[in-house]
Amino acid sequence: MSHPRVDAMNSALRADVVDALVMGEHGDAFSVLGPHPGPGDVVTVRAFLPEAREVTLIPHDASAPERELSPIHPAGLWETTCHALWPFAYRLRIIDAEGRGYEIEDPYRFPPILTDYDLHLVGEGTHYRLYDRLGSHPIRLADVDGTLFAVWAPNARRVSVVGDWNGWDGRRHPMRLHPGNGIWELFLPGVAEGARYKFDILTRSGAPIALKADPYAVAFEPDRPRTAAAVYDLDGYAWGDASWMAERAQQRVLARPMACYEVHLGSWRRGDGNRFLDYHELARQLGDYVTEMGFTHVELLPVMEHPFYGSWGYQTIGYFAPTRRYGTPKDFMAFVDHLHQRGIGVLLDWVPAHFPQDAHGLTYFDGTYLYEPADPRQREHPDWGTRIFNYGRNEVANFLLASALFWLERYHVDGLRVDAVASMLYLDYSRKPGEWLPNVHGGRENLAAIAFLKRLNELVYAKAPGALTIAEESTAWPQVSRPVYLGGLGFGLKWNMGWMHDLLEYMRHEPVHRKYHHNLLTFGLLYAWSENFMLPLSHDEVVYGKGSLLARMPGDDWQRFANLRLFYAFMWAYPGKKLLFMGGEFGQVNEWTHEASLDWHLLDQGPYHRGVQRLIADLNRVYRSEPALYEIDFEPAGFEWMDCHDSEQSVLSFVRRARDPRDLVLCVSNFTPVPRAGYRVGVPIPGFYAEIVNTDGAAYGGGNLGNTGGVMSEARPWHGQPHSVVLTLPPLGTLWLRATPA
Repeated sequence: MSHPRVDAMNSALRADVVDALVMGEHGDAFSVLGPHPGPGDVVTVRAFLPEAREVTLIPHDASAPERELSPIHPAGLWETTCHALWPFAYRLRIIDAEGRGYEIEDPYRFPPILTDYDLHLVGEGTHYRLYDRLGSHPIRLADVDGTLFAVWAPNARRVSVVGDWNGWDGRRHPMRLHPGNGIWELFLPGVAEGARYKFDILTRSGAPIALKADPYAVAFEPDRPRTAAAVYDLDGYAWGDASWMAERAQQRVLARPMACYEVHLGSWRRGDGNRFLDYHELARQLGDYVTEMGFTHVELLPVMEHPFYGSWGYQTIGYFAPTRRYGTPKDFMAFVDHLHQRGIGVLLDWVPAHFPQDAHGLTYFDGTYLYEPADPRQREHPDWGTRIFNYGRNEVANFLLASALFWLERYHVDGLRVDAVASMLYLDYSRKPGEWLPNVHGGRENLAAIAFLKRLNELVYAKAPGALTIAEESTAWPQVSRPVYLGGLGFGLKWNMGWMHDLLEYMRHEPVHRKYHHNLLTFGLLYAWSENFMLPLSHDEVVYGKGSLLARMPGDDWQRFANLRLFYAFMWAYPGKKLLFMGGEFGQVNEWTHEASLDWHLLDQGPYHRGVQRLIADLNRVYRSEPALYEIDFEPAGFEWMDCHDSEQSVLSFVRRARDPRDLVLCVSNFTPVPRAGYRVGVPIPGFYAEIVNTDGAAYGGGNLGNTGGVMSEARPWHGQPHSVVLTLPPLGTLWLRATPA
């Protein structure tokens, strides 16, 4: 590119300052570029425009004269001096090397946007709407449209916004530093919605690092590799779920029925040519299906942006951005809105435990260990090859807290299932002696992570009434789902991993051997009231060679499907909220793969798969209609064994109760293929016991052995109860019987 004559001698800038600016190494571009008032009404204006052949300053005041800028460095640094009143508004007319002309507003003439109060809150880690300040935001400033960019990078020497508009050249748009907090900001006129961008960061050591994606980006580029953020305006969506949100705020969620359908959006169902369905297609089809099946909620594997599809979303890059694989952020708003209007809650998996080491992500963000601890004994996650957040740093904790609140506020989601909580709680998680650092008291508890989780739950329940937090926590950590003010972590629910492992272990045994493992069925009730439990049959149970749930049931086809139906009905009657991963509801045969749709064709292959599907729909329908099955899930008053000792015949019986003592449901499960006629079970009240569920029903693919609608109780004490019923127990079957008091 040819340049006009360079007149550097007329500039007051030192040569080293000029060289640093044009080489992209100057850390305070605003001290050089833009307007700078001098004595009287003299203003010096400088601009760095490498593509320019001619530059003219055009004041907004039409009465003021235009001024030609002179080049003071051949790389494209221009300067002029004029007389003007302060503040000074102007545009720059540029003629480029090919003779094309255009005008721009100079970004270096605009004042800072972030307030001292914003910076104060960031410093103390309490700016819970930080997503409204950091990231990219299309705004109108001083009658000029553009985008405000802001990023936290306290140890950087220089940060620039790069994108399609400036050729990804880090010299072009260096940002303004707020030194007290390490936040950089820049308003770029003319940069509009849809523009792709990253941050070019010059480290203090000068060592090169990759261009960084915006940690606070609300959208990413729609096409692979999905490493660049995209400017997007979240405002303007017209929500239609006001009644849902108002009702949710008034509910006692733990006393409501909750049967969650866990879904991976990319593989639940595919379109023609194995294409992804978009958010609108998913909303309609998933809404129809979940309504038909009677689930109360969907729980989505992480929808936050993740470049590696095979991570299922658990290696999150965009903590504020729904993945563009299925549409835009407003399309995802429409997805949640549609489900809410269908009466379906939406829960999201959320991953504050670790983040991937993608070069464009959070790792070593500003040339230092910023989001992660510096010590490798605290920094690396040995199981997943990822990095652990530095929860003890205010700004990092604020980042995660703001992310959680963002999904609840901006996307109206009804709760967050927090992934891998156990790995957050323990400093020695998956580490050998010598590979971890104890806390200040010499213990293995991660005190900063514990404080973070408590604050997270306090904020969610204070700021999002009716929303729910759920912990995937697999250890014996006490009081996970107890309030913070009582010494707990404050979660609403905890996944009951022990119950899940015990029951699946029991079910894999051939029925003839089950009597030797009877304790696996009953052990969970010894700790059932220690937490508010959710019973999970999640995606983790159908991957990594474990096979499908159906494949883990013993016997021939008839027995495998009967076992599965028996198991589901036992689970749905057991205390705790329910979660089932997609495909389990119709007996998926193969292990789940994220690369293809579920095997929906199985529903056309004989009665068994459709029978399991029909059973799940009926279980959900009856479950939602019987307060005894959900109203007192977390207190001993909601459950009573009738007989937990019949290991010889592998039969269990219990009742579930509601607040109203007249609401009572009896559950009896026969875990062997032997029909049992004349089987007596004690019951607490006299009356007619209507058979409302029988997993051996012909409609489900069973043999239709049962009790012809129900039985009357007898005034014969049994199992320590004053009354009893005599039942016919179907093979490998579960019965639910509703009591109608005499």
